[in-house]
Amino acid sequence: MDDQLRIILIIIVSVSIFGLIVFVIVKNYIKSKLDYYLNKKNQKITKDE
Repeated sequence: MDDQLRIILIIIVSVSIFGLIVFVIVKNYIKSKLDYYLNKKNQKITKDE
């Protein structure tokens, strides 16, 4: 029983770390795309004035 519990805890920790890494990567990617398009839109607005 002790080995099963250890294996389950290792799986849970591994999946949690992997999920956190994926979350940070996706968050940074979306943030960079959002900043790019907002800057592009702001430049277009200032150019039109």
